[in-house]
Amino acid sequence: MAAAVAVPEHKLSESPNSRAIEIFDWTVTAKTGPISSAAQCDALQASLGIPHPEMMFGYNLLQIKHRPSGWTYAFRSEDALRGVKSGPLEDGDGGVKVGYADTWLKSRTGADSQIPLPQMVATKPYDWTYTTTYAGSLDDAGSRNAQWTPAEPSNAHHSIPIAELSRPDPILFYAEIPLFDDELHDNGASHLLVRVRVMPTCIFILSRFTLRVDNVLFRAHDTRVYHSFASAPPLVVRETRGWEAPHERVKRALPRRDDLMPLTDPNFICKVLSDMPKEVSQEAGAGTGWRGLGTVVQVTTLQP
Repeated sequence: MAAAVAVPEHKLSESPNSRAIEIFDWTVTAKTGPISSAAQCDALQASLGIPHPEMMFGYNLLQIKHRPSGWTYAFRSEDALRGVKSGPLEDGDGGVKVGYADTWLKSRTGADSQIPLPQMVATKPYDWTYTTTYAGSLDDAGSRNAQWTPAEPSNAHHSIPIAELSRPDPILFYAEIPLFDDELHDNGASHLLVRVRVMPTCIFILSRFTLRVDNVLFRAHDTRVYHSFASAPPLVVRETRGWEAPHERVKRALPRRDDLMPLTDPNFICKVLSDMPKEVSQEAGAGTGWRGLGTVVQVTTLQP
């Protein structure tokens, strides 16, 4: 039987749209509210220069703050959307066409046709899939003094301990914060959701972007942020991972071939993608050349 974990002193607070926990030197705050109003969306669109997703949660926020150093890290929808490519897509952007585009063209220009193939021109000068590799935002000037540096592979503290996170320790604080959601004009779905867990020994954040373009591809980008309360000086580990695979490759993993519902579940999609060999889902991907593929681990040390 696993040893019981002592629950440290902590303070919970709550308001209609905000919840927070103070534990050791940290404050974790989660704000959730309704979908952004039309006026808020119009202001955001003017600021970003691209159309906003169908469901925008502009009020929502996850923020962690280390009080002694002032280091503050946050996840918010506006910052995430600033990572969406505005303008013509270039190499590395992972541009995607809907699955029926080539079929539509071929049906109008057969092999024997004398009609030249029409030129494909993007009708929207932005990435319509809302793909973003957003990994969070450093807030206030004090936070910028602690920079992310590459993790040392030989240092056990420079990785996220899956065994610890898998233990049935008490969860002192938990929140799910949606940032945006779009059905991509009925061609798939694009989501960004952030989750946070505070346990007696650590803070753990998972920010997950998932993309489904029907009959074309699946894509996912995870950001994991971990801090152990036992680390001295305080150390924060950030791991980002990007995966991609053709739609048909993921579809083969369905438990039942006649049940397509799991293809709409971000957790199922990410499990299938992460279970694939690295050279398939993190290197070859779906052939888009997306720069978000692969794994990067970084750390930052906080000083008062």
